[in-house]
Order: sequence, then C-alpha cells, then structure tokens
Amino acid sequence: MARIESSYELSRVGPLARLFAGRRVAITGGTAGLGLELVREFVGYGADVAFIARKPEGVVRVAQEYGCAHGIVGDVSYKEDTHRIALQVLGALGGLDVLINNASDLGPVPLQLLADTHCEDLERALATNVVGPFRLTKTLLGSLAASARERRGAVVLNVSSDAAVTPYPRWGAYGSSKAALRHLTLIWEQELAATGVRFISVDPGDMDTALHAAAVPDADPSSLKRPEVAARELVELIAAALPVAVTLPATAALPAVAAPAAATTPGAAAAPPASIAEPGTATVLEIA
Repeated sequence: MARIESSYELSRVGPLARLFAGRRVAITGGTAGLGLELVREFVGYGADVAFIARKPEGVVRVAQEYGCAHGIVGDVSYKEDTHRIALQVLGALGGLDVLINNASDLGPVPLQLLADTHCEDLERALATNVVGPFRLTKTLLGSLAASARERRGAVVLNVSSDAAVTPYPRWGAYGSSKAALRHLTLIWEQELAATGVRFISVDPGDMDTALHAAAVPDADPSSLKRPEVAARELVELIAAALPVAVTLPATAALPAVAAPAAATTPGAAAAPPASIAEPGTATVLEIA
C-alpha cells in the first residue's frame, strides 16, 4: 500500500465538504479517467480515500500527487487479490462508508463481433466488470452495513454503461458484463433493503478517457464528456443517497435519476419506488 506525503492541499468548501469530511471512500480503477477524477473530488472534499489499481507505477504516481490518499496495488478480477484489497482498505480507513466499483475491462480490443470474440476476452471482461465487484462488495459488506447501522450512511456505486441496456454490435463482451453488473445491483438492493446500505447503478455517459479511446479510436474528444464533469455528478448523486441532508448550490444540475420499483418475486406487482431522501432504506438509483 502506497501513502506518500505530498503538497496537495484540500481546497473545497461548502455543504459537500461538510458532508464528506472524514467519510471513508474506496475507489477501484483509481489511477486514470473517471476513477482518478473521483479520487481528486473526494480528497478535495476532505474524505479519507483508498484507491485500487493494477499497476504499481500508477498507484505510486497518484499517491505522490494526493499524499492523503491510500494507494493499493491489486486486480479486482483476481480472486486471490480480493481479501488482501479489502483488508488493506479497512486497515487504511478503519471502516467503509462508500464503495465505488469503477474498474472496467472492454474485452477484446479492437472490439469484435461476438462470433470472433475469444472466450478468454469474455472471461476477463466478466471477471473485471461483474465477478470482481461482486467479490469485493461481498467482502466489504459487513463494514458497509456497520456504517449504515451507525447512521453514517453506506453507499455502493457500480459504474455501468448505456451498453448495459443497448445491444451495440461489437460491444458484446463489455455490454453483457455491464448488463450483468446492472442487474446484480438491482438484486443487491432487493436483498439488502433492511440493512440501510444503498446501491446505485450509474451510466456516466461517453467520456474522454483512455478506455473510450481504445474502444472508439476515431471519436472526436471534444464531443465527449470530460471525466471530471462525470465525477462531480457521481459525487453529488452519492451525497443525495447519504442520510445527512445536503443543500446543493442552485447551479448544480444533477443528471436525471430513476429509482426502480421493488418486486418480491418474478411477475409480482411492483411496489412504489423508495425515496432517495429517506435514510435507512436501500435504493438503486440509475442515471440514464
């Protein structure tokens, strides 16, 4: 685990800073793109942040820039890494209030038709995008539930994609794995409603990141959302899901949010959606 002193200074003030100061946040895929911007946002608001990434050089680089963040080298797609990552997160933070499963894998690059996709590429996408988040969430669930019981609030945010609901050709490995993650989030919500842990599935939109460039190399970067913009939206969404009320600035524009209705069994009548403002209830929130 890397934690290196740096000259980075906390500069954020206001209601979000008051809400997130001292909150314990873990972010996977935290050295590039959206994950890096999430580290920057939460550190800026005074949260205690642990970030996880596969490459040691990336972890050291980000830890040097944000000396108050805890860098952990690990691969969420590897079963053998899961408990070590979880132990290091809890050892660094002393508990957990927010888990963001952001690390993602496209599968084959360049993107391929399913008939041309190697089984190993599909397995890697599933391991990173579905099984890894499942294992890590399950391992950290006790700490998250403890935070909910203590009225600190607990949120698990799973980064999804429009490919989870739209069957784009050549996006089969990535899209099917994100669809599975999205549905897994819905099921976590149903099964853990009584614990007070909230589950959020988010499609942050097409962003100007290395992942998007690998998938669509001829895309115009100026037409894509900046990852720092997406990170701010996710932070505000998490703030809305926590039990402590926060008054956002009048200029803050949150993406549209939908809370799926609950159903106890297949074919059963759906119950009214839960309000995201009500503390102590589990809710899946989705940004389209």
